Amino acid sequence: MTNADPDLPRRRFRVSRKVLPYLLSLPALLTCIGILVPFFTAVIYSLQRYRLSQPWAREFNWGANYANFMTDPAFWNTLKVSLTYAFWAVTVQLLLGLGIALLLQKRTRMNNFISIMLLMPLMTAPALAALMWKLMTNPGFGILSYLAGLVGLENFNWASDPQTAMLTVVIVDVWVYTPFIMILLLAGLRSLPPQPFEAAALDGVPRLFVFWRITLPMLTPFLLTATLFRVIESIQQFDIIYAMTQGGPGDKLTVFQVEAYLNFFQSTNVGRSAALLMILWAITYVLSNIFIKNWLRLREKQRNTA
Repeated sequence: MTNADPDLPRRRFRVSRKVLPYLLSLPALLTCIGILVPFFTAVIYSLQRYRLSQPWAREFNWGANYANFMTDPAFWNTLKVSLTYAFWAVTVQLLLGLGIALLLQKRTRMNNFISIMLLMPLMTAPALAALMWKLMTNPGFGILSYLAGLVGLENFNWASDPQTAMLTVVIVDVWVYTPFIMILLLAGLRSLPPQPFEAAALDGVPRLFVFWRITLPMLTPFLLTATLFRVIESIQQFDIIYAMTQGGPGDKLTVFQVEAYLNFFQSTNVGRSAALLMILWAITYVLSNIFIKNWLRLREKQRNTA
């Protein structure tokens, strides 16, 4: 074997400048195809009368699934439950997340350690967290049921009671996802410019006034971002609710994802299930556009006033 002549030019793999943009956009194109193919498949299914138990009767009904929702009490109950769940879960998470972020705003070793420890629930899979809470709220041996009995709440049935089922799953959602809002708002608070706060401190401005007039307006873009992510996630909630109650008791927790799942796997009604998911997509799309437009308008306003 002979060594290569060092004087010979090395061959390098070169890509034409005309081909390079297409090559770089190939991963995005493949991702887009992977998203659009299932999406349009669901659109087609939603326009069909299609049951897995009666595949021979499959036919297009051209929107009859959507029209039937208008007079279906079960659909309106699903819409009400989904919006109620998203409202309470996101509201409580925003209040708790903002409060914790304000307490941990100062950069100290203790605050940094506490913020890291508070992220632990976020690292737990929501379905696993729901099963943990299901055990803790068990009326027979659950630790939370025992503690509720100590304060006078005897026979507190948690998720098995129609009156407290929503409260129970919202508590689990808050436990899992409040750290997400906390860490996002904490990053926002620590990134705010210190000059307005230093000037307010020199002038002796009350802290409550500083919060409402300086901190909160400057933190609004971060609040909108956190709200957008959590509203989209909450209105599409499935794992926590299904792991704890399977949508029950009765229809008290039949949110969109659970209702679509039950329609597909129990009733084998593919058309209705796909139509439910399309309506959920439309609601998510509208809410996303509202939040994004307000976020862009707020950012433009801040640029003009800067």
